[in-house]
Amino acid sequence: MKEYCLEYGYTSCNHVGEELCGDKVEATTLGDYTTLVLADGLGSGVKANILSTLTSKILCTMASNEIDIEECVETIIQTLPVCRERGVAYSTFSIIHVNTQGEGTLIEFDNPQAILYHNGQCHDLEREELLICDKTVYRSQLHLKEDDVVIVMSDGTIHAGIGMILNFGWDREAIMAHLNRSVVPTMSARAIACLFASACNDLYLDKPGDDTTVAAVKLRPRLNVNLMVGPPVDKEKDNFYVSQFLEGEGKKIVCGGTSSQIVARHLGTSVKTSFEFPDRDVPPIGFIDGIDLTTEGVITLRRLLELSERYLSVTDLSPKTFTKRDGASLLANILFEEATHITFFVGQSVNAAHQGLPIDITMKLKLVERLAQNLQLMGKQVVLNYD
Repeated sequence: MKEYCLEYGYTSCNHVGEELCGDKVEATTLGDYTTLVLADGLGSGVKANILSTLTSKILCTMASNEIDIEECVETIIQTLPVCRERGVAYSTFSIIHVNTQGEGTLIEFDNPQAILYHNGQCHDLEREELLICDKTVYRSQLHLKEDDVVIVMSDGTIHAGIGMILNFGWDREAIMAHLNRSVVPTMSARAIACLFASACNDLYLDKPGDDTTVAAVKLRPRLNVNLMVGPPVDKEKDNFYVSQFLEGEGKKIVCGGTSSQIVARHLGTSVKTSFEFPDRDVPPIGFIDGIDLTTEGVITLRRLLELSERYLSVTDLSPKTFTKRDGASLLANILFEEATHITFFVGQSVNAAHQGLPIDITMKLKLVERLAQNLQLMGKQVVLNYD
């Protein structure tokens, strides 16, 4: 039976001139269930940020613990402070609560209607109207299939372009048409959210007139990736170490010249080096029969760490898919966009080729640890094996 995983990601554009975003996304995974809440506080700036932060944290905690939606909404109404200027305590929200079989619930209160991306096309979800504490709340039952994505958003998306490029903002039909043209089924949830938010920012001419946030949750098949970085201290363990690295299904990646030679020798083949330099600051990749990707070590990993920091930023609007063919970009595409479970095989042998250079085993280990932390922040399951 195929095993599935849930991934999520979001991107925000702050109201022009504001340091704080009035939208807030909170997400957590508890057991088989992932819960994501997107809250949009009244107005913008500090007040909106406080309202949305309170709303998202309270709802995410309650919904993830299976507390009834009526009690959740009542709690929010009774908890939020009242705005002195407008006389209301107000924050809109969308809640996605779904398990790894794709079964779950979507709850929406005053946010633009969520979009379901299924089989390469955007669709509406069936909604049931509920009246809770004199508030109209909508509930949708989720039955997600492989590579389905649920996209939720704040109203900054439908206001995009008002009085600038568009007279009346970006309507739902136009948004869905854009996503149908632009989204590729293999994209991660984070990449889809960023693509949508970036289009909104373009319509605002880089000066958003409203806080704009897009969040997405995707059901995708599990993909294991084994990554070997450096040879073991004891050379007698080379074959045992490599055999562990090659075990199991999934993709296999080797980083480092010495590691490449050890793996190639174990497989009874050789390493072929590319003479192309897609990026002059990143050493060329290599090729080993039976290995999905072979790259240089520390320099490539350092660039990969930089790419991971940018990928994690919720305000960075650069594309989250990687089209360049250098080793770091190829690594990023596999680890950030494709992998769900990543196992590092980190050899702690001192590389003789690094003698006299500002590179040591401590630097390599720190790079791997920081990279592993960033991958965990992306929602990946990461295991570190040292030898």
